[in-house]
Amino acid sequence: MCGLAGVLQLDGEPVSPTVLQEMTDIIRHRGPDGEGHWINGPVGLGHRRLAILDLTPAGQQPMASPDGRYTIIYNGEIYNFNELRADLAAHGHVFHTQCDTEVLLHSLMEWGVDALPRMNGMFAFALWDAQEKTLLLARDRYGIKPLYYASVAGAFLFASEQKAFLPHRKFEAKMDCEALLEYFTFQNLFSDRTLLDGVSILPAGSWARIKLGDGPGAALNIYSYWDFNFQEPEIQRSDADYLEELDFLLQQAVTRQLVSDVDVSAYLSGGMDSGSITAIASRNLNSMRTFTCGFDLSSASGMELNFDERAAAERMSYAFKTEHYEVVLKAGDMERCLPDLAWHLEEPRVGQSYPNFYAAKLASKFNKVVLAGTGGDEIFGGYPWRYYRAVVNDDFEHYIDKYYHYWQRLIPNRDIQRVFAPVKNKVDKVWTRNIFRDTFAHHAPALTRPEDYVNHSLYLESKTFLHGLLTVEDKLSMAHSLETRVPFLDNDLVDFAMRLPMKLKLGKLDEVVAINENEPGDKTSRYFQKTRDGKLLLRKAMARHIPQEVVEREKQGFSAPDASWFKGESIDYVRETIGSDDAHIWNYMDQSVTRELVQEHLDGRQNRRLLIWSLLNVEHFCRAYL
Repeated sequence: MCGLAGVLQLDGEPVSPTVLQEMTDIIRHRGPDGEGHWINGPVGLGHRRLAILDLTPAGQQPMASPDGRYTIIYNGEIYNFNELRADLAAHGHVFHTQCDTEVLLHSLMEWGVDALPRMNGMFAFALWDAQEKTLLLARDRYGIKPLYYASVAGAFLFASEQKAFLPHRKFEAKMDCEALLEYFTFQNLFSDRTLLDGVSILPAGSWARIKLGDGPGAALNIYSYWDFNFQEPEIQRSDADYLEELDFLLQQAVTRQLVSDVDVSAYLSGGMDSGSITAIASRNLNSMRTFTCGFDLSSASGMELNFDERAAAERMSYAFKTEHYEVVLKAGDMERCLPDLAWHLEEPRVGQSYPNFYAAKLASKFNKVVLAGTGGDEIFGGYPWRYYRAVVNDDFEHYIDKYYHYWQRLIPNRDIQRVFAPVKNKVDKVWTRNIFRDTFAHHAPALTRPEDYVNHSLYLESKTFLHGLLTVEDKLSMAHSLETRVPFLDNDLVDFAMRLPMKLKLGKLDEVVAINENEPGDKTSRYFQKTRDGKLLLRKAMARHIPQEVVEREKQGFSAPDASWFKGESIDYVRETIGSDDAHIWNYMDQSVTRELVQEHLDGRQNRRLLIWSLLNVEHFCRAYL
């Protein structure tokens, strides 16, 4: 796990060593174990190293091919690098290190971009081809590792984090108002935009190429090499066969990701995803540390009283004999970390992420590598109360209308134009429904079954919600020089999940389809709230590894009791930060309309904790970057 940054001077001017040094210095947190720089006229590649595999200097980057044609900078882990290494050795390749960087480099030499589908892991890299004068950029299938790029006058910039562009003299940090509106609709960015104008993120599962010699206006050409594709299998096997295969693949995925020359630890909540990963990993390691983030609930109320999972995590730690550590957050911890969090997170994404920041900070005091349960919900159907809202539709466009309405997480359409009145001329062409629909690059011409619509919902959430979670996870762990690995996003496991029959994911789909709208009673509470439904086969597989009581628990998100804190202990901080007339966000958002929405939360009329968190986060983003 590392950080990369680079410059391609499209105008032919030499890259400034000072600028390249400053670009890597600003992301030093991603790699405190070493640095490297390589400049050849108009090309500059910089790297910060967090040493995980082959801790010797032989693993330093940038790394060049034996003939000097290729030079690579890379961030990530290729878990099947030993298998690839053996295959390449059979083709005559000779290796001089024990690191996966060299294997990735030789794979690209041997197979070109056709090497990308062979990689089982997480990665973002830049490869310079001195012969063809081309720069190749690529990201892993799922977008676990970020890679940003921007074009400025005469230069093309790229890096693991956007802040690396700030030292370049021709880069000007400005707000992308269209992206801001998109964020305040979905509490996420579905497009490849960022909040910094002119900065884009390379899509997951993509590679891109730009050529030196095409002039200052050279285009970056982007190509997709992989995408999610959830489908009902035409021929279905027995439930027992699926269960045995899933159990095998889950154990294989976890053990694959234990490859490391440093200790590997795990996050451990009270849930079954992190619990199963910990159970399997602990059987394969001589000793293991686990980490939990809990909350002081003395001022919480309602559903928030269940938010602290420390007791369940402690029981699993005892069962798996881990060395267990906890951090307990209380009102006030959010405001204490927000300036640093906003700097590291850059544009905010899904949820309230400061508990992740503290959990990573705790883990980093003991380890360089931590396993997380991210991805299990998205690929195995962990959010049935979402999917059930759009399973009976007239056609694809009807489905889009219904699911789009649900995914307006912060500001509904009826208020969005009023909120962004100060920048109306910059956002009047933004149609967030089109952004939502465009997520489906390919969809079946006729969706006839409820299973088809649920598979589309799984696709949407994997492309957007999961990508947002992964972006947050990367930024906030790397803020503390910590590598997070996500075993549920093992290629073989994901391929299996995408072909798993819907009946083995959801248990109440038939009931929802048969809902009689004239039937009395609260159907919302029966089907559209959090339940034990979802991830049915995965629950059975996990029951072999964790206590039954954990398997049978209702889905519990990782969230602090901020709804109460924003109305209580943190209310002064909220008023001081976004209640001030001098707040930066009022350059883009209407004060009175936005304050009306916030006041609805403070008065107890609406739960707008996510909106308040997002306003606070964006305000600190503006202070840090603009």
